[in-house]
Amino acid sequence: MTPADRLHAALELIAEVERTPRPADAVVSAWFRARRDLRDADRGEISDLLYAVLRARARLGWWLAKYDRPATPRNRLLAWLALGRVRTRDQIQGLFALTEAERRLLGSLQGGSLDHPDMPEAVRAECPDWALEPLRRRFGDAFAAEMAAMLTPAPLDLRVNPLRATREAVLAELRRRGLAAEACRMAPYGIRVPERPSLARVPMLKTGEAEIQDEGSQLVAMLVDARAGERVVDFCAGAGGKTMAIAAQMANRGLVVACDVQEGRLKRAGERFRGAGLHNIQTRLLSSERDKWVKRHKGGFDRVLVDAPCSGTGTWRRNPDARWRAEDAGLEALAALQANILDSAARLVKPGGRLVYATCSLLPQENEARVEAFVAGHPEFRVVPLGEAAPEIAGEGGGDFLSLTPARHGTDGFFAAVMVREAG
Repeated sequence: MTPADRLHAALELIAEVERTPRPADAVVSAWFRARRDLRDADRGEISDLLYAVLRARARLGWWLAKYDRPATPRNRLLAWLALGRVRTRDQIQGLFALTEAERRLLGSLQGGSLDHPDMPEAVRAECPDWALEPLRRRFGDAFAAEMAAMLTPAPLDLRVNPLRATREAVLAELRRRGLAAEACRMAPYGIRVPERPSLARVPMLKTGEAEIQDEGSQLVAMLVDARAGERVVDFCAGAGGKTMAIAAQMANRGLVVACDVQEGRLKRAGERFRGAGLHNIQTRLLSSERDKWVKRHKGGFDRVLVDAPCSGTGTWRRNPDARWRAEDAGLEALAALQANILDSAARLVKPGGRLVYATCSLLPQENEARVEAFVAGHPEFRVVPLGEAAPEIAGEGGGDFLSLTPARHGTDGFFAAVMVREAG
């Protein structure tokens, strides 16, 4: 593709994301599947342009409003090309047939920078209004640094499948292919590839030797501490990434039940399980968190993971469009759902068994407050401090809990609490 072709393709993809209610990564995947003839280099540049514009949505909107221009996908792309110093005005004019209004806009923007001292804090931080005060309270003086970290592209993190490969062997093969792969600092099976290569250069994803999984997500699965021969439930399994990590911990021995309320997700997860050579996983479709299956299996499991639905604030660097998908995250409704899910799933834990509550949220009301309320209402459970549950990563926590952030740990934002049901 020519440079002009790539820009026009990026504009088409930006518009597609804008008008489609699905997450950007799903839209991008479908868009590229329909264009299999595109070269990897073209795919990479188009995708990079899309995500750069998504990460700067609020700031680009501020500049466009300043010059009384609508925040259309085309105007946002033009503004990014100018303010990001990606192209000069003459270069942009050579790639687009510009209207007179667009030429005036570029003339006004040329030489400026994406950030401006007059911008409100929420705009500079690309933070929706509903999350601004909660995140300010959460981070205090570190607010600006944490929000800046969430505006950087996430690296490619892999989890090696120990049933099929070793981390050393996968690292060696990636490096042989010219990739700057390195062992993750905290996750024992994790590998980080900073430059986000084409997945065609990572063949172990097809052989089941490795899976894409953020290092923070790997650590949450590690806290389940599943042992071979045990019975485990992943209560909100979703795409199955943590389920797979748990099943691999168990060396394919014992039972892992992957539960979810969406049949399509469970079917896709099942395909991933088989591709990774994992045979100790069963899937269970639930009608709701109060499905009768839970009552029938009360006290029947050694470990239960509740990776609860949440605001997703910890994933914004990976899913920059998610912060603008709703006017507000409905935090009160989410908190009620989280409480109900946790209350129901806890019934599955046998005496002496472990319950792990996790979110990909950075907000205390979805994390520490949720655990405190649960323990207050369920005195048979006690919190296991991180230093006791996982001494090897105790220094990465926030007191008793695992609390990861992009700026401090280079991961997505994750929270996890380990609890145990007292025996007898």
